[in-house]
Amino acid sequence: MAPKKKKKSDTKKKAELQRLQREEEERTRREQEEAKIQAELEEAARLEKERLEQEMMAKLAAKDRERREAELAELHSLEQKFLSAEQWKIDYREHAKWEHYLSCDENPDPTVLREINTFMSLWREDQNKDIKLVMEKGEQVLNLIEKLQLLLLDASSNQITEKEIVQYQESILELQNMLHEKYNGATEHLLKTACMYEDSETGNMHAVIKDKNVTFCIWVNLKKEVRFESHVFCDAQHGFDLPKSLAASSVAVRILHTHYDHVSPLWLQCQSVPKLEVLDSKELTQESKGDVEEPGEEGNKANEDPSMPVEEPSVPAEEKTCGRRKSIVSFQENISSIADVNETGEEAEKQSEISDVSSLSLVQEPLMQEETSEKEEPKPDGNIVDLQQFVPVGGVYHIDALQVPYQVKQIKGWSMVELRSVGLEAYPYPPEEAEDGTHPPIEITLRLSDNVMYFTTPVVARWDPAGQQWRTDDISNITYETEKKNITFKMRAFYTVALLQDAHINMPYQGWQLQPTGTDEALLIVTTVFAVIQIQIKGNQCMLSSVVVEEKQVLSHITGKWISPLNLREVLKKAGVNIFPGECSYTYLSLNKKAPIAEAKAYQEMALLASAFAFGRSKWNLEAGQEQVVFKVSEHLKAESVKDKDWSLYLFNGQKAQKLKITESSEAFSEEIEEDSEFHSTIYHMLKDFSSKEAINKVETASFLFIDVVYQLLLTTRVLMYS
Repeated sequence: MAPKKKKKSDTKKKAELQRLQREEEERTRREQEEAKIQAELEEAARLEKERLEQEMMAKLAAKDRERREAELAELHSLEQKFLSAEQWKIDYREHAKWEHYLSCDENPDPTVLREINTFMSLWREDQNKDIKLVMEKGEQVLNLIEKLQLLLLDASSNQITEKEIVQYQESILELQNMLHEKYNGATEHLLKTACMYEDSETGNMHAVIKDKNVTFCIWVNLKKEVRFESHVFCDAQHGFDLPKSLAASSVAVRILHTHYDHVSPLWLQCQSVPKLEVLDSKELTQESKGDVEEPGEEGNKANEDPSMPVEEPSVPAEEKTCGRRKSIVSFQENISSIADVNETGEEAEKQSEISDVSSLSLVQEPLMQEETSEKEEPKPDGNIVDLQQFVPVGGVYHIDALQVPYQVKQIKGWSMVELRSVGLEAYPYPPEEAEDGTHPPIEITLRLSDNVMYFTTPVVARWDPAGQQWRTDDISNITYETEKKNITFKMRAFYTVALLQDAHINMPYQGWQLQPTGTDEALLIVTTVFAVIQIQIKGNQCMLSSVVVEEKQVLSHITGKWISPLNLREVLKKAGVNIFPGECSYTYLSLNKKAPIAEAKAYQEMALLASAFAFGRSKWNLEAGQEQVVFKVSEHLKAESVKDKDWSLYLFNGQKAQKLKITESSEAFSEEIEEDSEFHSTIYHMLKDFSSKEAINKVETASFLFIDVVYQLLLTTRVLMYS
């Protein structure tokens, strides 16, 4: 009986398992059917949503097309303020020129060739070689050079002719050449009377003479003490160590620190603001009639449409410029080193020349440091400084060893001195007959200026007059003391040197913000890795409000002064705070380039709206691609700062503006438009949908001079591409 019971039990278990299996299969089948039905419902809902969205986008696009011409025409009327600003500047220059003529000012007009030539001829004939008088006259010369440089930077092609450009360049270089010749003449005069200023303690002569433009240090070895090792100019904190062979020689050492740079090529001194070529709104209206991109394309069609000016900016002007080389034979070849001057002995008689000055691009387009050959590409010289990547900061140090001329002798009440016409003579070191490495190097210590910011250890480079370039070879053992602001290095010979800094050390920016602070007043804040720069804007001028580095305000000597945007650009660059990208800056940085049509049109409209709206950096600008820009906007009519909740994000591609649904805290980038918003052809009309009448009235009544200054600052800082 037991085996039968066991068999019956197994049968029951098997039946139970089969039942459970059938139930599981039935449940799985039902779930699959339900999932399929759910997926079909979801897909149908998705398709319906997409259909509705496409219908909505189509309606919005159609609505945008209908009013596009009217919106661009309205924007064009606002853009007339840019033309008014240009005309005002032309009239202002003419008025200033006339006022200068009526005032009978002793200062020449540097743009009038007859006046500037007369000025230079009279100073050449002036035989007064007193160093202090040379410094006083030098300040006048520097002012004339600055006026010409600003004209080259500021004047557009229809305001200044090619002939005038060449003339201004020639005048600049002749003035620079003559100024250095005068310092050489004053040095020679001082050396001839060195014994009259002998120091009672050392028996040698040393002096420091300085003003705001030049620090002139001279040491004359009168005693010829073999045990002499070093000298420090106390008033300047510059110093040097001499090899023993020079300590026993009739030699003088000059450290002429010019706080300006008249050695580097002229294109570096006169770098104009990179231009972004775009059509104005009236041209866009004519070009785009009946040809507006469809919704969902998000700006891609603009690149494919030959009627739109988008294809051309895809190869930016700076990209074309960076690939070309223009040559300038600089007059500075005659003034870079004392040795070159002495080879001719006729430096005061030489007239400077420019060759191969063929077009406006001489000033606007920088030299490339390597000349390529069609047949054979030369091996790059790693010692040549790329002046588009590293720039001299803090001026130039002319460090020279000079031969001491025969000294004045007092005989029976008469002062007698041997007259020689050789001029200032360099002391050869190392001697020409010396073999390489047999003569010890010269150690130099320089005290860095407090008026210049060096954010990292500067690069020490020497000027090569033969190659017309800065080089880093023959300089070694560089030691930089950050706290003392001293730099010490050794040189194989006496050179003209400069301290260079990465031109893009403050790029890309960490952030930026532009906000109105009153009627025709605004504040631009640019935040970099090292500094926070605040620039106030008022009327037709701007002012460096503060530069904060490591929570300390610096560069107080240039803050609080109302100047033009171009002047501010030059002042900040000379102080080592460069927030102004050049033509080729993008090649040295890792960033997302932006199409010029989107970037430039955005700057124009931001300037037009800056009297009532605040703008700021959005992190999503990096995700938006090349053809469009993303930025924060908030209506801002009060003095208080903008709160985070008040910001909204907008996307613009030069032809279409839209308000985005995402915020700065969103997890991912999306071009989905904000609910209850529409497309517009301009940022102005996009903001008009969400703005008060008071804000729009402020925009319409804003001063054209204020708008122009804001636009210039945005165009020079290029915050939408370099942040």
